Amino acid sequence: MKKYYILCLFISLIGINGFCQNKDKKNSPVPYQFKTIIENPITSIKNQASSGTCWCFSGISFIESEIIRASGKDCDLSEMFVVSNAYFDKAVKYVRLHGNLSFGPGSSFSDVLAVLDTYGIVPDKIMPGLNYGTAQHVHFEMDEVLKAIVSALIKNPNQRLTKAWKQGFKSMTAAYLGEIPESFNLDGKEYTPKSFMESLGINIGDYVDISSWAHHPFYETMTIEVPDNWRAQSAWNVPLDDLIAIIDNALENGYTVAWASDVSEDGFTATGIGVVPDIEKISVGSDQARWIGNGSSSREIPLYAQTPCPEIHVTQEMRQEAFDDYSTTDDHGMHIYGIAKDQNGTEYYMVKNSWGNVGPYNGIWYVSKEFVRYKTTDIVVNKNAIPASIANKMRR
Repeated sequence: MKKYYILCLFISLIGINGFCQNKDKKNSPVPYQFKTIIENPITSIKNQASSGTCWCFSGISFIESEIIRASGKDCDLSEMFVVSNAYFDKAVKYVRLHGNLSFGPGSSFSDVLAVLDTYGIVPDKIMPGLNYGTAQHVHFEMDEVLKAIVSALIKNPNQRLTKAWKQGFKSMTAAYLGEIPESFNLDGKEYTPKSFMESLGINIGDYVDISSWAHHPFYETMTIEVPDNWRAQSAWNVPLDDLIAIIDNALENGYTVAWASDVSEDGFTATGIGVVPDIEKISVGSDQARWIGNGSSSREIPLYAQTPCPEIHVTQEMRQEAFDDYSTTDDHGMHIYGIAKDQNGTEYYMVKNSWGNVGPYNGIWYVSKEFVRYKTTDIVVNKNAIPASIANKMRR
């Protein structure tokens, strides 16, 4: 995560407000005012707490919305069932590659889909994953213990791996996250994780990963080159305008979107806003717009976090440059489920986060289309949500 700039200067809002459509008698910012245009069903806000499992919380949230759309069932699925199985799969590959693989809590949406397809799923109440004695997820110890296990294995002290290590690894994840059930009873019916998955009315084969990078041919598949994509799953590569068109078409037709992004930018704020502010237009060439604080007073909050301000229009070239120079990294997964407009008519995506009911919008962020253009690493959507004109090019 990139550090925020701290500017110890006296800040005056007079002279800035005229650039941000915020004129009132006291020269104070007019807060964002959003009107919902499209809002597709989502399940309740969850909290990943002290764990690097945003990829799972957002991926499962997306799947839960797909289940609502397909069958009307409102379910709460177990994120930790996915995390436990994914950690085991990653350990096997890490050991097989003699440690030449990223190993840690981070992952991608492809992990969620792969686990659901291979192992199935269980309700959250069957496997809440809180065996370590806290009310919320605290994974730092577990992450270090699991990394120590696989690190010891690749040192190969016996000159040959035993057959015991896989069960030993599973036992350790079970100690923290709980045993993975072979079967369970729900509402008087017996299920296995696989049969429960089959009962949910969705097909994992319907979901596709899509991104937009200029260093690969468009309308062909590619591997997204980020460490968390340890399965090396492929994604369709489309032009940036098509990526946005796919998101819009999905939302307009009752679908939602799993969204991987970089939220370390200053424009992704604690006030529930994500924008790409045009600093020069906001501050008339000064650094005033970079001021930021802990949010305890309006003076410590950047102006673009308080009120609509001009944004940079993001091009394919800008997006590519940010990825190539490490300005854009793959650091957070969220769930796009709607569209809203501010008081100036600018459209924002409504985004469900996994940090609990925090911020002015109780766990929801309003993220501008320019931010999504700039900082998206990839999305997952139902293939039926892709506009036909784009889907036809992807089939060639």
